[in-house]
Amino acid sequence: MPALQKMKEVTAQADGNPTEVSAPQGKDSIAKQAASATQSTTISGNETEASPVFDKSKITVIFVLGGPGVGKGTQCEKLVKDYGFVHLSAGDLLRAEQARPGSEFGEMISRYIREGLIVPQEVTIKLLENAMRDALSREPSVPAGSSLREGWEGGKGRFLIDGFPRKMDQAVKFDTEVCESTFILFFSCTEEVMLERLMERAKTSGREDDNQESILKRFRTFTETSMPVVNYYREQAKVVEVDAKDTIDGVYSKVKVAVEKSLEEKRQ
Repeated sequence: MPALQKMKEVTAQADGNPTEVSAPQGKDSIAKQAASATQSTTISGNETEASPVFDKSKITVIFVLGGPGVGKGTQCEKLVKDYGFVHLSAGDLLRAEQARPGSEFGEMISRYIREGLIVPQEVTIKLLENAMRDALSREPSVPAGSSLREGWEGGKGRFLIDGFPRKMDQAVKFDTEVCESTFILFFSCTEEVMLERLMERAKTSGREDDNQESILKRFRTFTETSMPVVNYYREQAKVVEVDAKDTIDGVYSKVKVAVEKSLEEKRQ
């Protein structure tokens, strides 16, 4: 069975998940507008095939997944410094849009984040696509003369997308319409360790969802909706799993091996 067809079937099976909630009444038009703006398709006969916005041969996209508090952001910071990636956090983009004055998405995003639910995919994917376009249109942040510039020359780019995709339909839509992912970096960790880390972070983060009730909801949402995504990509041999209970440097030493292998394959 072709990979895309299998992916769509898994997505269809996931649609009955009770943790997935439609956009609030009166807000669904926002998601529809984002979907219309995002989708680029070519029609052949009775079939509609998505045409990705970005060329996977030039653009490296690494999805960074793991439960809340697993340490994704810390590892991404190190990869940005050492390999010239642009780090896009789906959660940060949503929070920034939520706080943007006059945003028609803000109220809806606030509700979903507060309840530990997944924001409609059209909104998140459009924000990610726009952020990628912006990064590709600007001068690379890596210093002139640095070997890291090679990752941004000739229309190329390197992106870490943190906390995404969080469910199967997001994975399908992004891979087929925006850019096919290179591989998935999955950080595994126990809920006990993640909860301890997040409660410590809550003392200074100021984040609306850094409270025990929201954190526990996020754990359930991740297990029920995101793990099927990880398992799908695992079947495609596109998952690098790293034990996040190790020290920061211990985790990073394993991450570097996977990233360097991928970038070397891209050069060939």
